[in-house]
Amino acid sequence: MSASLREKVKGANAAAPDWRAVAYHLHVSRALDSLEEKTLVPERKIFYQFSARGHDMAQILLGLKLTRKDDAICGYYRSRPILLALGVDPADALGSSMARAGGYSDGRDIGAVFNYPNKAGASALPMCGGVGAQYTPTAGWAQALEYRAKVLKEKDCSDAIAVALGGDASVATNGFWSALTMATTLKLPMLFYIEDNGYGISVPSNLQTPGANIAANLSSFNGLKVIAGDGANPEEAASLIDEAVTFVREQRAPVLLRLTVPRLEGHSFQDTQTYKSESFVKSEWARDPLPRLQDLFDAKEWDKIAADAQRAVEQARVSAEARPVTDPERTTENVFFEGKMQEKGGQANAGYNAPAASEEAQPEGQRINMVTAIRRTLDHELEINPRVLVFGEDVGPKGGVHAVTLGLQEKFGVARVFDTSLSEEGIIGRAVGMAIAGLMPVPEIQFRKYADPAMEQLNDCGTMRWRTNNRFAAPMVVRMPIGFFKCGDPWHSQTNEVQFVHSPGWKVAVPSNAEDAVGLLRASLRGNDPVIFFEHRAMLDATSARRPYPGDDFVLPFGKARIVQEGNNLTIVTWGAMVERCEQAADGLSVEIIDLRTLMPWDREAVLASVKRTRGCLIVHEDLMSAGFGAEIAAVVAQECFFDLDAPVSRLAMPDIPSPHNPALMEWALPSVDGIRAKMEELTSL
Repeated sequence: MSASLREKVKGANAAAPDWRAVAYHLHVSRALDSLEEKTLVPERKIFYQFSARGHDMAQILLGLKLTRKDDAICGYYRSRPILLALGVDPADALGSSMARAGGYSDGRDIGAVFNYPNKAGASALPMCGGVGAQYTPTAGWAQALEYRAKVLKEKDCSDAIAVALGGDASVATNGFWSALTMATTLKLPMLFYIEDNGYGISVPSNLQTPGANIAANLSSFNGLKVIAGDGANPEEAASLIDEAVTFVREQRAPVLLRLTVPRLEGHSFQDTQTYKSESFVKSEWARDPLPRLQDLFDAKEWDKIAADAQRAVEQARVSAEARPVTDPERTTENVFFEGKMQEKGGQANAGYNAPAASEEAQPEGQRINMVTAIRRTLDHELEINPRVLVFGEDVGPKGGVHAVTLGLQEKFGVARVFDTSLSEEGIIGRAVGMAIAGLMPVPEIQFRKYADPAMEQLNDCGTMRWRTNNRFAAPMVVRMPIGFFKCGDPWHSQTNEVQFVHSPGWKVAVPSNAEDAVGLLRASLRGNDPVIFFEHRAMLDATSARRPYPGDDFVLPFGKARIVQEGNNLTIVTWGAMVERCEQAADGLSVEIIDLRTLMPWDREAVLASVKRTRGCLIVHEDLMSAGFGAEIAAVVAQECFFDLDAPVSRLAMPDIPSPHNPALMEWALPSVDGIRAKMEELTSL
């Protein structure tokens, strides 16, 4: 180390960085980039390569400041340097880029899409492939830190922080603004770390944010401390990062830190940067932090650090190349919890033990509607499990637009039952971070159609266990009203359950009555997988859906259908609000009605056994006919029961249109009792 640096460090405070560690990790990062670019990509051993040159030094400085075990980051594809600083083995980083066994995903995901369930220190939350998708889960982690510290009294969380890394282009995304709203309105310990290199692939920053400077634009944003400077200057970057991290830790409030950095290579290996002028590229290389850091060392020490790093990378290469490709037969594992606990995420990892339960209902009192049944179940689970949190738009004092959460905030307080800002992406993304942090979030989406802005977060949550090969999971229960009521319309009456069945990793429940709603909701709240819990609007207060409360220990397993009515001449497969209509239509007919109750998984065995006995099948559902879930059931029945059928499998469903608003038009579009009856009579007469 040079004499001048020794003097600076000698007079510095205890927060001064370990410059030798910074230099070592920087050399490792550069050596990995070089190895990939010069050897592994040309040899087609890596398919996606993203250089971190220019971004690397500041990331490493930040990573070395994250010293609490409950600190967490969530970043993007150019974040490998901070992972090295957190302790990720270079062999894991390189092996992941080569899609070999082990590492971040066992070869299931792009090698730059990282995760790191660090048991010894700060973790890296599972990164997502979409730009901006990292922000709201990070805000959820930050909110969970405050809840765990203040409500659960976990001392380790009292000064831990959450850090979201993003480029300048990511500040244009919904996720960034939603997380910014959460962090500032709730005063969360969250650091927005923005690496501004001037480009989002080829699009300049002035098309992402006015004036190409998010720090300037947010300088007066209420509740946000804004810090900005040069991320390629070692001492300036170290000072600004220390200031930002210290503020978030001590003030428990958000900071936006914008550091300008050069992107010294293309967006990816294939990007030739022809959109940049030669003079601009030269100006970027003139800001390379590597030689500026070298000025802080004497030549002998610098060369030794570089040699040590090169040896480590060569060893990592040997180790990574020796790793096999995972057995393809194992690729279908870990979509859902299979008995082996994930390394991080979920309340079970945080010490929660589910109480004893029973599949036998113990009916008590008078019949109650589905609204009351769901509310009572939430009430009980909130009472016995402090990790359960219920939130969404209008769920607090209003009690939800369907009154399901009425009175819960008054009883359990705003820390347990709370309203959110109007951002479905923020609602689900926040839940993801909370779930990884060991809580059981129960977010509400007011209507099925409103889930569309959250689909990226929903899909990323569902695939988390699979794409991290059981390193992470985010169990939660998303409550979502669906379907028609007194009228229809394209915005509040959509069902489209099949979209979630087609999203890997989500269990899907569609109860048709109060008792089933209790059992399936309780199973979901005590489980270890993410669940979509549909609450049909027409059934919430329907007389046919009322049942006595089945007891506080009642649970129903997923994938177990209910035989609503036994019969011999035809099997009716249905769910949700169509159960009631099928029962009415079947009056006096010897048909077997099966209420699936859950669509993922669905009870194939019950359906096939019934069809083989009745030799006929009619599937009735509210969703659209084309590619509705009935088509999946029909295909399975046709394949497995072809020689048992006396007639082709039939379906009744909505035509391929949105739900009409006028009640007469809506009823024309829905499968009606008369229409279902006519189809039953037609099929039983064959």
